[in-house]
Amino acid sequence: MRLDKFPLASPGWPYIAACLLLAAVATALSVWVMAIPLWLILLLMINFFRDPARQSQAPERAVISPADGKVVAIEPRAGGGDLPPGDWRVVSIFMNIFDVHVNRAPAGGRVEGIVHHPGGYLPADRPEAATGNERLALHLETPYGPLVVVQVAGLVARRIECYLAAGDPVARGQRYGMIRFGSRLDVYLPATATVSVKPGDRVRAGITPIGEF
Repeated sequence: MRLDKFPLASPGWPYIAACLLLAAVATALSVWVMAIPLWLILLLMINFFRDPARQSQAPERAVISPADGKVVAIEPRAGGGDLPPGDWRVVSIFMNIFDVHVNRAPAGGRVEGIVHHPGGYLPADRPEAATGNERLALHLETPYGPLVVVQVAGLVARRIECYLAAGDPVARGQRYGMIRFGSRLDVYLPATATVSVKPGDRVRAGITPIGEF
């Protein structure tokens, strides 16, 4: 079990260790043309893989943001493809390379299914990335209704990680995956839910309410 007091995501340790080793060797050999960039890359890696403790004070029926980043779109969607039948609204959150990239469950419940779609690597802030890029859809059944969260790869982000499997219970705010490096998450709420953010808003994973059942 991961300890909150150790605020670095475990997938980042191979990158951090490699950068630290190379930077230390270059420094010991006084190869400053390599050492200085490597120390800067190490700092960027530590920043990217940071994983601070989070706890939301939002009401029980609130849906919280699964990612740090900027809300880039809120649009209606019809069922089909990644979505069960019915009417939905999608809240799209874009993560830049400086945001925390650990993804958290927006609501508690049970994992109904996980669907991976291969695809391209368009810039994640483009509308066509939602269906054209590689993505992983997490289907949740909550006490208040269904919810779908889609991790979308991007131009630089080529690795989607999800730590859950079908049938797993999940708590709101629980860490469940990440995308390296950058990209976006799309949260699909039933049309009957309210949305409490707007395009341009900055949100924080595990804390900011983005809607309510």
